[in-house]
Amino acid sequence: MSCKKSVEPVSKSPVNELEKTYLANLDSSIVYLDSLKKSSTKLELLKFYKKSRKQFKLAEPILAFTDKENYKTLNGPNILKVEEEDATDIKIKNPFGYQVIEELIFEDSIPLNKLHSTASKTANRLKLIKSNTVLRLKDYHVLWIIRDEIARIALTGITGFDSPALGQSLEEAVINYNALEHIIKTYKANFKSEDLFKTVISEFQNSKKMLQSGEFNSFNRYLFIKEHTHKQLALLQDIKADWTIEFPLELAFNNNMTSLFSKETFNMDFYADYVEVDSLITAKRSLGKTLFNDVRLSSDNSMSCATCHNKDKAFTDGLRVFPKQLRNTPTLTYAAFQQSFFYDGRTGNLEGQVVDVVNNNNEFHSTLKSMEKIVSEDSTYVAKFNDIYKKGVTQRNVRNAIAVYVRSLGDFSSKFDKNINRLEQTLTQSEINGFNLFMGKAQCATCHFAPVFNGTVPPNFTESEFELLGVPKDTITNVVDTDFGRYNVFKTEERKHFFKTPTVRNISKTAPYMHNGIYTTLQQVMTFYNDGGAAGLGIDIENQTLPTDALNLSNTEIEDIIAFMHTLEDES
Repeated sequence: MSCKKSVEPVSKSPVNELEKTYLANLDSSIVYLDSLKKSSTKLELLKFYKKSRKQFKLAEPILAFTDKENYKTLNGPNILKVEEEDATDIKIKNPFGYQVIEELIFEDSIPLNKLHSTASKTANRLKLIKSNTVLRLKDYHVLWIIRDEIARIALTGITGFDSPALGQSLEEAVINYNALEHIIKTYKANFKSEDLFKTVISEFQNSKKMLQSGEFNSFNRYLFIKEHTHKQLALLQDIKADWTIEFPLELAFNNNMTSLFSKETFNMDFYADYVEVDSLITAKRSLGKTLFNDVRLSSDNSMSCATCHNKDKAFTDGLRVFPKQLRNTPTLTYAAFQQSFFYDGRTGNLEGQVVDVVNNNNEFHSTLKSMEKIVSEDSTYVAKFNDIYKKGVTQRNVRNAIAVYVRSLGDFSSKFDKNINRLEQTLTQSEINGFNLFMGKAQCATCHFAPVFNGTVPPNFTESEFELLGVPKDTITNVVDTDFGRYNVFKTEERKHFFKTPTVRNISKTAPYMHNGIYTTLQQVMTFYNDGGAAGLGIDIENQTLPTDALNLSNTEIEDIIAFMHTLEDES
């Protein structure tokens, strides 16, 4: 007689279940890419591309969070990738991934060899990810994953950012919500409140219904974000309380954020790379403002930061180019929300930008040592610095005070912010149409990413993009401007004429426009974009990142976009 030992069933944790589904999605993505590699007709190529893409989009929330760099590679635009760590470490990489495959399928004459090679490289990267995946997720990670995907859908997904040829962004957003719904159901046991669980599932389903009933060019993105995205962010706060979650730190988004368009949305320390003491920020701002307006910091007492950055012009100067300067003066409002500074991105933080201004012969024409000496000889300054900083007046502390002040410039108080946050209902239909066009058909938001409307890519906000538009040197000759932009930093040939994408906020007060101030009105700017940038002017320039095809916006649509941009003017 034998006696079998009973085996207790192994409980499956939600993380294990999540990993199982995630790996299955990756595996299916690979299988369909392998089928694509064996196909030759456009019909077959599209069939297997869509099947693989669907599985990739189901995996997206977890992949984008756990393996950010590989996700960016696999879902990046079909443009040359240039990585410049420093002058000795420059990498030029040909793009591959889903966007590249998609555009190759839609070429007039499909380059099969290149297409199959790209699909193979994409599949191999997915295989590498799959073979190295072990999910070690805490409950707070899961909330971050959900939050990031909700933001990604609203800020890049429904804009057409990663579906350049097929234009299936709304359909893919539905797939993303299916993935989020699966995550929530996998973690059902975490919910103490059954009603909250049902509410979250219902909200995801309502979002899908709106997306499924829409058409890309006419989709009401304003209503979607106002009615669904923000509701979901608020529900995440309820989940946080229900699950009794404590976050160990904050990323770019504040952990308590419930709106994409609020001064409470972002964690400023993330951008500053410096954890400020909250009780000292107000005093630092006040001190920094005084320094910002102090002409004594320049060698001949003729210039302060405010000389070129006038608060009445949203901290610009209203000039095409300030005397003896190379480029148009950009706004300092919302300058904090980026990862590189100056049009060519030559510094990595605001403190570094101060160094450049002080040393520039055509600006302060001074030195950091001289700046420190001037401040240390002023008894009022000395007293304030001693109250705020342990070491009192130092070069670093002076730069920090100015930077803290600049980081305060931009409070999400515009007419648009108030309306999308339900604080008032004053937007006209033209302004709402303009936002929807900006975020959709006009493709503005594929470079000027909401909510700051600059080139820092959501939802991670770790990279500020540079673009090659081919801006002309004047409005007569249609010759590209002679300023090489980013190229001048590291002499990377592939970076000629690239410039950082600035914010569109407060644009109604920051004319003239572009890095060289060539356009005096927003109508001129919109015409340039509508015609296809340099290509539309007949300028043949290699590596143009702006789509070369005309947008075919009507006069009314252009007027609506301009009307929307005017709503981004801060109240203060």
